[in-house]
Amino acid sequence: MKKATVSKASVDKANVSPAKLIDGRIKELGDWRGETLAHVRKLTKEAEPNVVEEWKWRGVPVWEHAGIICTGETYKSAVKLTFAKGAALDDPAKLFNSSLDGNVRRAIDIHEGDKIDEKAFKALIKSAVALNNAKPAKKKK
Repeated sequence: MKKATVSKASVDKANVSPAKLIDGRIKELGDWRGETLAHVRKLTKEAEPNVVEEWKWRGVPVWEHAGIICTGETYKSAVKLTFAKGAALDDPAKLFNSSLDGNVRRAIDIHEGDKIDEKAFKALIKSAVALNNAKPAKKKK
């Protein structure tokens, strides 16, 4: 899969909030991928109102709460939502359809025309948040 790129005309990241950068990515895509990214962003915020949006790895939207929940990468033929600890999450609706062989991550590839099971997606977000919240605090040295 070839990743969609952000033009060099993009705003200076140092002075712009991650939320604004994600807004810019959605607008810049201007097609079904932008609509899909906006939709999963909305569902993520509905599932976890205290979600923190980040912009990492030279242009990847990331949603966090007590750790990474998932990333939202955009490619020519798919929007890939990679759950940082997806292998540890129950997925009764079988939303995960990519990166299934890894020991830690799992992903959902959404292609043009795909419908998102909103209820199952929100449940997955809530499970990822619960897992992040359950991790033991790191010991300070």
